[in-house]
Amino acid sequence: MKLLAVLLVAGSMSAYAQDSLRYPEEKHLKNVRQLTFGADNAEAYWSFDSKMITFQSNNKAWGVNCDQIFTISITENLRDGHTPKMISNGEGRTTCSYFMKDNKQILFASTYLGSKECPPEPSRSAGKYLWPIYDTYDIFISDLDGKIKEQLTNTPGYDAEATLSPKGDKIVFTSTRNGDLDLYVMDVKTKKIIQVTNEVGYDGGAFFSPDGKKLVFRASRPKTEEEKKEYLDYLKQGLVAPTAMEIYTCNINGSDLKQLTNLGKANWAPFYTPSGRKIIFSSNHKGTRGFEFNLFMINTDGTGLEQITYDKVFDSFPMFSPDGKKIIFSSNRHNGGTRNTNLFVADWVD
Repeated sequence: MKLLAVLLVAGSMSAYAQDSLRYPEEKHLKNVRQLTFGADNAEAYWSFDSKMITFQSNNKAWGVNCDQIFTISITENLRDGHTPKMISNGEGRTTCSYFMKDNKQILFASTYLGSKECPPEPSRSAGKYLWPIYDTYDIFISDLDGKIKEQLTNTPGYDAEATLSPKGDKIVFTSTRNGDLDLYVMDVKTKKIIQVTNEVGYDGGAFFSPDGKKLVFRASRPKTEEEKKEYLDYLKQGLVAPTAMEIYTCNINGSDLKQLTNLGKANWAPFYTPSGRKIIFSSNHKGTRGFEFNLFMINTDGTGLEQITYDKVFDSFPMFSPDGKKIIFSSNRHNGGTRNTNLFVADWVD
């Protein structure tokens, strides 16, 4: 019996040595592979056939000065100076790209109609981490050759963070069209839009459940009058402080709104597991410093919190492949002490 235990431990350590991009505690990950090597690469999302990804990067070696949208096959290797295919036009700044159902078009937001130049990033002189909410963001659909096929939004203010329902019939996005950062759902065919959330606070980063009936998203909910004033004052400046957010779910019409987490700090980047019974998300609630983010998983009733990744700096933006076999995420792991954020893909062990 002792010999068997020794052999099992040795086998486990040998498997970890061969799978050196993951930590020993990461039992849900296997065969972790790094896709990008340098700069900031994030928000990678799968095509519906699980063969490609689209993502945003500011890699100057690829000829860009701020985030632009790229796409690669999941089998590609960008280590040896290979430049991925750029989908956006290189103008302005882009964010939150997502494949359409046909795998031949990509949904993303861009500021290029406002200016061809990269918009300025917020100053950190005040000592507070802030996200920019550029009011020139609008949402577009492009083909894989970078040709804009359709502009979906053209109202004044921020329109971004768009994702598509697994059925391909609806798009959810965040907008300031009513003076606050709320969620909206658009019908792909009719372009009819309904407002989903209406409480004061930032609602964003929404994704549909596998059956397309529910949404999961991050939200801030300032409670005191002082907190509300600070939030609205920042919003008037085109800024938001993403340091206090929790995970929420609701039906796609806004009903049955539920707060899933109550962990404190920043909980964000949620995504449904393929079964629809759990949600994976990023959180710094266990970190001693604000930038220590790991992936966690929780049941849709708010129970059963489980830690998934164990990097000491940053893991976020998880997404399961539509076939449920793999997961992709962004991480600072194995970056040689730099600030580089790279994309990693792994087999998912349920």
